[in-house]
Amino acid sequence: QVQLVESGGGLVQAGGSLRLSCAASGRTFRNYAMGWFRQGPGKEREFVAAISGSGDSTVYANSVNGRFTISRVNAKNTVNLLMNSLKPEDTAVYYCAAGAADPTRTRGWYDYWGQGTQVTVSS
Repeated sequence: QVQLVESGGGLVQAGGSLRLSCAASGRTFRNYAMGWFRQGPGKEREFVAAISGSGDSTVYANSVNGRFTISRVNAKNTVNLLMNSLKPEDTAVYYCAAGAADPTRTRGWYDYWGQGTQVTVSS
């Protein structure tokens, strides 16, 4: 069982930056690929970024590639999402997820989810 708690959301102006963090429980954190997803108002939950258990492999959605960076610190059971050049369309609830597989865009491969943190980007 893995429990995930996100933090770092908030209100930011377009062009600004935010850093989200996800703290995970359990001693097997390094065995899990970690992902970030988001769900905007009236939209489906969509993939944002993912990272392998070792941290040496990452995957990004086209919409955030070059602006967002996912990273992890296994010694601290944390995964981070650095978001730069934020746009109003990045406004969403951001969710952290853990899956016992390679980093993937597929939501169904993730077994554990956090409660989410709100990110609002004003124009």
